[in-house]
Amino acid sequence: MLPLAERMRPKTLDEYIGQKHLVGEGAILRQMIESGNIASFILWGPPGVGKTTLARIIAHQLQRPFYTLSAVTSGVKEVRDVIDKAKRNASLNSGLFTPTDNRSPILFIDEIHRFSKSQQDSLLGAVEEGTITLVGATTENPSFEVITPLLSRCQVYVLKSLDKDDLMELLHRVLTKDEYIMSLNLQVKDTDALLRYSGGDARKLLNIIELVSNSGSRVIDNETVTKQLQQNPVAYDKDGEMHYDIISAFIKSVRGSDPQAAIYWLARMIEGGEDPKFIARRLVILASEDIGLANPNAMLLANTCFDVVNKIGWPEGRIPLAETTIYLATCKKDNSAYLAIDKALEKVRETGNLPVPLHLRNAPTSLMQELGYADGYKYPHDFPGHWTEQQYLPDELLGTIFWKKD
Repeated sequence: MLPLAERMRPKTLDEYIGQKHLVGEGAILRQMIESGNIASFILWGPPGVGKTTLARIIAHQLQRPFYTLSAVTSGVKEVRDVIDKAKRNASLNSGLFTPTDNRSPILFIDEIHRFSKSQQDSLLGAVEEGTITLVGATTENPSFEVITPLLSRCQVYVLKSLDKDDLMELLHRVLTKDEYIMSLNLQVKDTDALLRYSGGDARKLLNIIELVSNSGSRVIDNETVTKQLQQNPVAYDKDGEMHYDIISAFIKSVRGSDPQAAIYWLARMIEGGEDPKFIARRLVILASEDIGLANPNAMLLANTCFDVVNKIGWPEGRIPLAETTIYLATCKKDNSAYLAIDKALEKVRETGNLPVPLHLRNAPTSLMQELGYADGYKYPHDFPGHWTEQQYLPDELLGTIFWKKD
């Protein structure tokens, strides 16, 4: 018997659950499909939200030849084989479609972000000429993982995690449409754990239902689901989009002086198995960039935290990380040093290697002294208050303000 996720895979747009912004009445993808005029595109979204299913529905509804490759197991050779097959089929069909009438075969590439640059390059000609209509699926940000020439030839559509209503609709469909599940007469008493563990992923929800039903239980409730799963499978990909999204939320929470949010995002990273040194490095950067001169002790604490975490690792490293996170989040903020160095760097790139004023130059030789090096320099400690008026910037930058005190 096929797995439940495969048995429940929708075959038409009307059966498709979620992504109303793309396939609902009047939405962009539905309009394209109904018109039969579809161009190459990339579906970007988390796992289990219907990327592969949507590609299959499109091919079926448009009655196009459908080729599928996985970037995990396929390379340039497999891509070229599919392109050659598409060209041969076009010839055998005596021009039933042409590169300009948008009825070319669909090539679906799952996890397209895993393709190397050369593998993606091999697609360019066929996509440009219309030999194939490319539909890619990725869980990663295409702007980082897909080469620019290919990205410029494809529209990107963002798919969202399924919400509670979507998941409940899917659960109802399983209980009323799948013959095997119906034969078990499953009773659903509560769904909090089922929805929480699913995390907006349709495939996870179906797998959990199947796991519970295969265990011999005829009841779906919080206790049964939790017992079967043993632990909460927190969604966190240390090498993927989730990694960057969560560290971004963490940084912005500390910068925004919200210790509650900061400690939550820290917990998400810890539970997801993030490298503690990565978190500690971000805290050092935060102390320098966002707190800076408002509290120089923040840098000392962050640096100490990094040293401690580097020595002790998990699980005890969570404690100094939490202490430092809360301390930095509750500190006064000052980014004036950060702004000053960036402004100075911009000015250096703009003006080039301006000469150092002669009176500021070192004069270790008699020749340099004769040329006026160090001539007229005023030693500040010789003056009241250890300060005296003196030019320190190049002539061309006199009066330029890089740093402003808050």
